Amino acid sequence: MSAHVEIMERESVDVEKIVRGQIQDVKRRDILNFDIDPRARFHLDSTKIAFHKDRVDAWRRGEHVAPITIDMALTQKCSYACTFCYAGLQQNPSAPVPWETYEGFLDDCVEIGHKPGEGVKAISLVSDGESTENPDYHKFIRKAKANGIDIASGTNGFRLKKEEMPGLVDALTYLRININAADPVSYAQIMGTAEKSYHKVLENIAELVRLKKERKSNITIGLQMVLLPEYADQVIPLALLGRELGVDYTVIKHCSDDERGRLGVDYDWYKSPLAEELLKVAEAVSTPEYSVQVKWSKIRTGRDRRYAKCFGPPLFLQMSGTGIVAPCGSFFHKRYARFHIGDIKEKRFKDIWASEEYREVMGHLASDKFDARRQCATLCLQDKVNETLHDLVERGIPLPDVTGKPRPMHINFI
Repeated sequence: MSAHVEIMERESVDVEKIVRGQIQDVKRRDILNFDIDPRARFHLDSTKIAFHKDRVDAWRRGEHVAPITIDMALTQKCSYACTFCYAGLQQNPSAPVPWETYEGFLDDCVEIGHKPGEGVKAISLVSDGESTENPDYHKFIRKAKANGIDIASGTNGFRLKKEEMPGLVDALTYLRININAADPVSYAQIMGTAEKSYHKVLENIAELVRLKKERKSNITIGLQMVLLPEYADQVIPLALLGRELGVDYTVIKHCSDDERGRLGVDYDWYKSPLAEELLKVAEAVSTPEYSVQVKWSKIRTGRDRRYAKCFGPPLFLQMSGTGIVAPCGSFFHKRYARFHIGDIKEKRFKDIWASEEYREVMGHLASDKFDARRQCATLCLQDKVNETLHDLVERGIPLPDVTGKPRPMHINFI
């Protein structure tokens, strides 16, 4: 199903009318299954923190633990200009990080921790830049894998090179392609690029899927849509496109806005009857081999957190593509320099992690002096981890008992 509309500006599209027509059309076709569980194989709207109880217990005892997961980028650069990009609100002057620094950083990730063998378990290359723009992208992935660190990547998929794809398929735990439209015209307008980019990205996805099968790889290949209300006409077409391409999943998530609301996201729309019906129909496109998942918890929560203190960053740290170590992506910009712990271009990561500045910033976020409800972006990357740790620390609710339960996929990406 194509969402193509012969217009030059998306502002003139009657999105609601198109969406209602798409829902009626797809319901007439024999492709929906409302009884299927799209989360049967893996759950993209949860946290795996309960499977790391030993690390959480050590953190609770006051031991200086390494993050389980680090989300970072290898640059702040990006050749796209996506209209929904939160990272665009956090730009600092570009500051390339040399390979030798990254090499030392990856060694430090193994070395740090409250005891030997308890270093960083996983790194996701997402954060605030398009890491494929860095010439050391593949070298970084190989080195992380060789160091025993689970490595994953999110990307717009444009700069992936076919000759390097076998290595990606062999090394990555997951590869997520960020894509917000199912036809070239809308793709170009929403993602701030040329229409030809759409065709190249789809070719790259098809090749990745082919290589996964050929090499019998365990990599998970998925698509991600950041849903703004004005792009709702792309939801069903993207769900269908992912199924056609043979990827493992398509995930549909809310759009994070900053504390000032500069992206102007209408969070009330997410809770509307039309949005509810649309997203349930999209999930019904799932098959036993292909999952369409809506991040319902964040879609339904909107801007409202149920916690004030931020406990997550010591266990789930973020880093900027500039090399800045900050607790999370909300604080990358220079106006939040109070939360900048260090810069790996200037100081070894293991020394930053061991510093008083690191302890002070983490302690401040977990204190009564900080209120994530007022001082942070909407529903950040650490939100699900924060909810669980809030229940543990503030309400005395223990971590879910996962004894005897099967280990989930991507267990170290909490």
